[in-house]
Amino acid sequence: MANVLQSKRESSRFQILVEIAAHQPNLRQKEVAERLGVTPQAISEYIKELVADGLVTTDGRMRYSITKEGVEWLLESAAELKRYARVVMEEIISHVSVWAAIAEADLAEGERVSLEMRSGLLYANKKEGIEASGVVISDAGAGEDVGVSDLRGLISLEEGRIHLCKVPRVQMGGSRKVDLLALQGQLSKAKMVGCLGIEALVALRKAGREPDIIFGAKEFAVEAAYHGISSVIVSVDEQIPGLLTRLESEGLKYELIDLTSG
Repeated sequence: MANVLQSKRESSRFQILVEIAAHQPNLRQKEVAERLGVTPQAISEYIKELVADGLVTTDGRMRYSITKEGVEWLLESAAELKRYARVVMEEIISHVSVWAAIAEADLAEGERVSLEMRSGLLYANKKEGIEASGVVISDAGAGEDVGVSDLRGLISLEEGRIHLCKVPRVQMGGSRKVDLLALQGQLSKAKMVGCLGIEALVALRKAGREPDIIFGAKEFAVEAAYHGISSVIVSVDEQIPGLLTRLESEGLKYELIDLTSG
């Protein structure tokens, strides 16, 4: 276990140093006390210790700054926490978690199988040369759902791409101002199609395609991309800014296409 998790004292010192580094030199001890769930008096005592240990400096007027030694201690402790978290994620949780997969062959309880992600679904099979593997927790026939634990290796998954097609709002012509040939070209790039807005729905129907998702298209696009599925989202222009903000905050790849005809 990381040293900073060994005791309440070490954990508090670590958190207080983080607060000082983030807000120096003007640290509000009362706010720190509320965040850590201790009294302001306790915060004051901890800070005195940090000053005595050379991790923090003060000008005597309730202004504090982290020292070079404090930064080094903080980085070392953070690295310890990161290593510990990696062990928890990779060595512990993977062994106790059970993942649901689709069996591609008859599988027996206790058998180690290969794992593949395709079209957003996890498959368990007996293929050779697959990096990811797990242990089947019960017998399952081909095509059945099966539980898999003790995961090892990395499940290869290429993130899906989102093709975001903008159509004008009805006041600017709506579906009548959409380049339908360009829309049809975009629709050929993805299996899944969602839409935002009546104008987008009508444009899709004019292009000969019913959307797979009408409500919740924004969440659908994000989840599909995370599962390796590319999608086309046709959206009225007023919905575009919010959708772009969401995609960028998730770090997802997208392409914006303006379908407004000349």
